[in-house]
Amino acid sequence: MNPITLQTLANFPQQLEAHYAAIPADFKHWAPASWDGVPSEPFTAIEQVCHVRDIEIDGYHLRFRRTLDEQHPLLVSIDSDVLARERNYAAANVDEAFADFRQARAQTVALISELHAAQFDRTAEFEGYGPLTLRSLVHYLCSHDQQHLAGLQWLLGKIEAEPQTSSNK
Repeated sequence: MNPITLQTLANFPQQLEAHYAAIPADFKHWAPASWDGVPSEPFTAIEQVCHVRDIEIDGYHLRFRRTLDEQHPLLVSIDSDVLARERNYAAANVDEAFADFRQARAQTVALISELHAAQFDRTAEFEGYGPLTLRSLVHYLCSHDQQHLAGLQWLLGKIEAEPQTSSNK
């Protein structure tokens, strides 16, 4: 695995926390009137954090294991909206969500760091993405991370456009 991707994955928990911290306290649960143009799933700031945590654990951990252990498995997509409702993301404790995510991401980075070249070439079929290798699955995870940083920046843009924000006064 190329070093930049591995380093980007390792650095992501701190970046996510910093982006979340940039959201004003009164807007952690805020949703804009329209989600048009959002580069991630249409989730509030707290919901973004919970989503990233759950996709890491329930999505990518399982996908990596199945790709390593099975012959060309079908990796299913997760319905993020259903997960958000069932797990009540809006009422989540963000400190716990971050702690769980940091631990999960450390496990991901450790796994990826220990793989040898032939393991990265193992194949699977990812629902909505098509055929892939484990190496491409790692890149998709990295891309998913970046989408959620962009989603938080997008929320900041929407917040700044709100007339009642203190930074606009």
